[in-house]
Amino acid sequence: MNILLLGSGGREHAMAYKISQSPHCQKLFIAPGNAGTTACGTNVSLDPMDFEAVKRFVADNHVGMVVVGPEAPLVAGIADSFDADPLLRNTRVVGPSQKGAELEGSKDFAKAFMERHQIPTAAYRTFEPATVAEGERFLESLEAPYVLKADGLAAGKGVLIISDLDEAKRELHNMLEGGKFGQAGAKVVIEQYLSGIEMSVFVLTDGRNYKILPSAKDYKRIGEGDTGLNTGGMGSVSPVPFADKEFMKKVEKLIVRPTVRGLQKEKISYRGFIFIGLMCCNMDSPEGPDPYVIEYNARMGDPETESVFPRIKSDVVELLEHTADGTLDEAVLDIDPRYAACVMMVAKGYPEKYAKGRPISGLNSVEGSLVFHAGTKVGEDGQVLTAGGRVACVTTLSESLPEALLKCYNAIDCISWQGKTYRRDIGQDLLKLMIG
Repeated sequence: MNILLLGSGGREHAMAYKISQSPHCQKLFIAPGNAGTTACGTNVSLDPMDFEAVKRFVADNHVGMVVVGPEAPLVAGIADSFDADPLLRNTRVVGPSQKGAELEGSKDFAKAFMERHQIPTAAYRTFEPATVAEGERFLESLEAPYVLKADGLAAGKGVLIISDLDEAKRELHNMLEGGKFGQAGAKVVIEQYLSGIEMSVFVLTDGRNYKILPSAKDYKRIGEGDTGLNTGGMGSVSPVPFADKEFMKKVEKLIVRPTVRGLQKEKISYRGFIFIGLMCCNMDSPEGPDPYVIEYNARMGDPETESVFPRIKSDVVELLEHTADGTLDEAVLDIDPRYAACVMMVAKGYPEKYAKGRPISGLNSVEGSLVFHAGTKVGEDGQVLTAGGRVACVTTLSESLPEALLKCYNAIDCISWQGKTYRRDIGQDLLKLMIG
């Protein structure tokens, strides 16, 4: 079967790496891909948001499955576009319908969905420009810090956590009236702040059946000690040490099962990945932590995919086929028990202004670890160049988390370019937790 994978980041390189290993994959196309994905298949100069061009390519190249990596095409309705095309509606598309992707595309929709299905989440209210004064009064009713979320997609930058009430009010006005996040901030969700440890749970579902993939924890801020600006992600670890079988049973009962059943009940077509961002509260409770949903995404996370996908021992294409065909209950999910540590290398200045086009050396000298490209391209002379803020990451699997992290950082030392930057404390919080 010919497969088309949409996207260009580290998530897509990790997915391409596993897809290309399957005997069910005859040809793999990645659109548009990056310098690293060329080792897994053929890069195609296609815009994932140009649905008509994507469909023409699928038809012309006898593509049997389309796997959608990023959120924007899903929120814009790419699965519906295929479903509405009489010639291509039988193409397997791994990704939810536009209505299903609204779990990520609208924070307000996601919070209301959780409320309807009694899924634990923080108390909230949603405000628009006409109700900004009510929003101020709601902020006054909460205790600091204050959480403000742009309703729509904002490239991971639309969440503000503010300690000062007056500043929170100013930012509410900036979002609703000043266009701080553009159309994404036309509505703002204000919610109660939850204290605890964040982690990510990934679910693959055919809309009725589901498989829970390995857990992970990512690190969003640019600075060590979780300081500085939010980024697309500076690293990840899988599994999360405290997410043992008992905790995951609780997550499945309180969150995963009600989410999938809720989609069924509301007749929302969903065949793909659900990313569930959790805040784990009451960490010292004898009954274990209490999980609360802080966000849904309609796809795999990045850079969590780079630590989760290498741990999947099952044939990934078989899993995706069962997902698209509605037969996921027949699939087998086999997970590597080892730890995976992923550290992202970024361009100096990211997530603000940064240079592109820097030559990268040492990519082929890494041994015993995986290198996933994120923002890279091949120059005219064949040299791999930086082409984004998050450039590449190293993932290492090992029997213990300390060993995985040590080997990961040793591998990072092999790779260089002018301005290479990375966090040196990925996973250290989990190690402290494990020590007690």
